[in-house]
Amino acid sequence: MLPKDLTRDIKNRLKSISGQVDGITRMLDEDKSPKAILLQLKSVESALQKAHHLLLDEVYRKTLAIQIVNARNSCPGDCGNEDKIEALRRQFPDLKLEELTLKMEELEELTQWLEKYLKEEKKV
Repeated sequence: MLPKDLTRDIKNRLKSISGQVDGITRMLDEDKSPKAILLQLKSVESALQKAHHLLLDEVYRKTLAIQIVNARNSCPGDCGNEDKIEALRRQFPDLKLEELTLKMEELEELTQWLEKYLKEEKKV
């Protein structure tokens, strides 16, 4: 479930984009200059990218936060990766969108390692 303020923001952006697209259609009907039309198309593309990034940022940050918490809870205190988990936790608030996917992959590898570690610990 997305936060209400994020949903409202994205919907407002999409309504604005819809208005811009309608304006481009009118520009085409009125035979406006290709340069003016291209400028409006770029504006629509940029606005759509911003809406896209807002959604991705929310989804990735929430997922990464959950994975960090799960990794911290799974590490019994002597798993050998406490420093790595703590570093991810400290970096989390400042991560840029493009870094989130890399950190998620890193955390996924760590989570898989922890699962194996915990299974082996149960055998002992």
